[in-house]
Amino acid sequence: MELRELSAFVAVAEEGGLSAAARRLHVSQPALSQTISGLERELRVTLLERSRTGARPTEAGRVLLGEARAVLARYQQAVRTMARLSEDGEGVLLRIGIPLEFPFDVLRPALAELAEEWPDTKVQARHLSSAAQIDALRAGDLELGLLRERPAGELFDAMLVARERLGVLLSADRADELSTGRGVPLDGLGRLEWLAFPRSDSPAWYDELTAILRSHGLERFSDAPEGQRLIAEVKLAAVSAGRAFALAPPHWTQPLPEGVRWQPLAGHPLVRRTWAVWAADSRRRDLGRLISALDRPAETAD
Repeated sequence: MELRELSAFVAVAEEGGLSAAARRLHVSQPALSQTISGLERELRVTLLERSRTGARPTEAGRVLLGEARAVLARYQQAVRTMARLSEDGEGVLLRIGIPLEFPFDVLRPALAELAEEWPDTKVQARHLSSAAQIDALRAGDLELGLLRERPAGELFDAMLVARERLGVLLSADRADELSTGRGVPLDGLGRLEWLAFPRSDSPAWYDELTAILRSHGLERFSDAPEGQRLIAEVKLAAVSAGRAFALAPPHWTQPLPEGVRWQPLAGHPLVRRTWAVWAADSRRRDLGRLISALDRPAETAD
């Protein structure tokens, strides 16, 4: 058995079906089904009871689930233990995943407290989507992730660290046309396209956003191609043409060009949340100190 096969089986068992597990692992459903079938042939047992509503472990599958979780947890612990040493062999490395547009004011004071109390800890930050961070946390390549959605299951602990009331980026002409004294009504954006990030970056957050937008009559979504980031320059260029809008928090760090304005949304219907996520079995004291310093959920309001 390979770790890849065990991870695939655990994902199917925890998600209750191949489709959800395939999305979680970012693989095709046929490929995942092939992996599970190969594992069943190798072990000569049936691991899953499949039905139209999903899949659940058989008695043999439940036994393997416990063993697989233990093996994966031990592997991840070994990776984390080795990762504590930096490449030059001095100090320890604390790797953090950060999404685009994360308010650095939330992280800066926590990092300052960590540096004061744990001067030998070196922090390495990487810009990654929520989905990529989950994969990296599972593989032991990150100690802490900052995610737009809270992961399910028992592998991770999570804590809310930021809430941002999203507003909208519009061309100046559109802003003048749509703005009221309370901001831009969400249902007033129906003629414009939403410049959306790829759903695979953060499926739960994407689905939450699209559900709210559709409830206000918005159906025109222009998703970024899979694997590409919706960077600030792309947003601003598309918005300035007047045919699209983008969502952004207040006090956006990117300078706005002439002809593009940020406006609040009336009633603040869209709130973007960010969770700090880490391995539930982590015993790192420096990570614990950073998490403690982050335990002050910040809300950015208009």
